[in-house]
Amino acid sequence: MNFKDLKISDEVKRGLADLDFSEMFPIQEQAIPMMLEGRNVMGQAKTGTGKTAAFGVPLIEKLDWDERRVQGLILAPTRELAVQITYDLSNYGKHTPLKVLAVYGGVSIERQINALRRGVHIVAGTPGRVMDHMRRGTLSLDGLKGVVLDEADRMLDMGFIDDIEWILRRTPKDKQISLWSATIDERTRRLSKRYIPDPLMISVSEDEIAVETIDQHYIKVAPYEKFDILERIFKHLHVDRALIFCRRRTTVDRLTRDLKRAGYDAEAIHGQLSQARREGVLSSFREGKLSLMVATEVAARGLDIEDIPFIINYDIPDDPFMYFHRIGRTARAGKSGTAVTFVTYEEDFELERIEALTGTRIKKMTLPPDFLL
Repeated sequence: MNFKDLKISDEVKRGLADLDFSEMFPIQEQAIPMMLEGRNVMGQAKTGTGKTAAFGVPLIEKLDWDERRVQGLILAPTRELAVQITYDLSNYGKHTPLKVLAVYGGVSIERQINALRRGVHIVAGTPGRVMDHMRRGTLSLDGLKGVVLDEADRMLDMGFIDDIEWILRRTPKDKQISLWSATIDERTRRLSKRYIPDPLMISVSEDEIAVETIDQHYIKVAPYEKFDILERIFKHLHVDRALIFCRRRTTVDRLTRDLKRAGYDAEAIHGQLSQARREGVLSSFREGKLSLMVATEVAARGLDIEDIPFIINYDIPDDPFMYFHRIGRTARAGKSGTAVTFVTYEEDFELERIEALTGTRIKKMTLPPDFLL
């Protein structure tokens, strides 16, 4: 099914066409027509499957441009995801009067208050900051037509259940609501039973991050030779753009410093940086102005960064599930990509757990001698 075949406004079709959106992905094909008809949806889908458009397009279509108040609310687990959703929806509706605002903590609330006063159609935010605005009276949900719970499992993992329920209890009964989660477990079902009347269940396993589209390798290393091996991989695979993951912030900072000293265009991103700094690094990397981004797990989930050809796990993740989220930054939306994981001689068990989880065999990489690179 093609986006141009949807019963949506010409303005939104133009916005999608500008993004080269033509043929829909399975999750979009299943969800959008039903949501346009007003159905509530409970969708099982991972980041990178096209779910932002799946819930974003119907939400934009519900808006009344004559009402300059909040009509759509999207709850997300992290400020990075809230910002990304805002960016995506603004692009979908760029030929409409759409105003989308990201609200999150860690930054001045005054700018957000001023934007809300000027008039906003959709708010994408973290539960804590949304509650803050509601308590202050700066965010009214009286005119709400649609609510989206994005990455619900992640929000529940982070302990947001009470906040989410507090917010949902204060929304109009006649709204449309959708919940999106990588896993539909007992917690998400319980939330659905309480707040999502008669949801349509959508599961798009065939559209999840397909590890078979990712060329996965591991390389055995001693800790002291990691940086040297990294440089050799750059030469061997002709790496010009990569996201490099480390387990700890101190490793991220040290590796970034070493890369810069060696002449590479690299920047760090982790939770200890200011929000402005993190957004600046993300923007540069997303726009292709930055070649190497060195990150902790903060960037492994909820960030929709297109066209990353290489993922390098400088440290193997502690949690095998996190491996899946890390490598899911590449091979997005049907594209291919390469993931290389450094495995020290004491980490064979971690590698076996990852292979068992993904159901694929990760190939061992052997580099040619240095003089051949």
